[in-house]
Amino acid sequence: MPSVFTLIINGDLPANFVWKDERCVAFLSINPLAPGHTLVVPRQEVDHWLDLEPDLLAHLTTVSQTIGKALQAGFEPVKVGEMIAGLEVPHVHIHLVPMRGVHDLDFSNADPSPDPAALDSAAATIRDHLRAMGHAAVTG
Repeated sequence: MPSVFTLIINGDLPANFVWKDERCVAFLSINPLAPGHTLVVPRQEVDHWLDLEPDLLAHLTTVSQTIGKALQAGFEPVKVGEMIAGLEVPHVHIHLVPMRGVHDLDFSNADPSPDPAALDSAAATIRDHLRAMGHAAVTG
């Protein structure tokens, strides 16, 4: 059975995408830790990041860094945190979180029902900054 992320990637479930390329996608978390919380997900369904092919892991890292720069510019946090937890969905995903402190990486603080307009606005901010940086893989 496909993971929830595969269903999102295939268009069977909705998401606020900010990036799509041939190897991965990025979309906003539906339970954000902070405004702009983005997930970078490989199209290939792999459960554990240790099992990723090195070149795919490198690509995910490069895309994460690119989106992280857009998050930094768009939300002006102290830092953009990057985390691979992988316990919630058995499909590798990198969390990118604009953060003011380490408490912003605590999943118990996730917003269980974010305002859809706020998610749309956050996605637009990220897309605008990615486009301004000249990236063609921006969606929406």
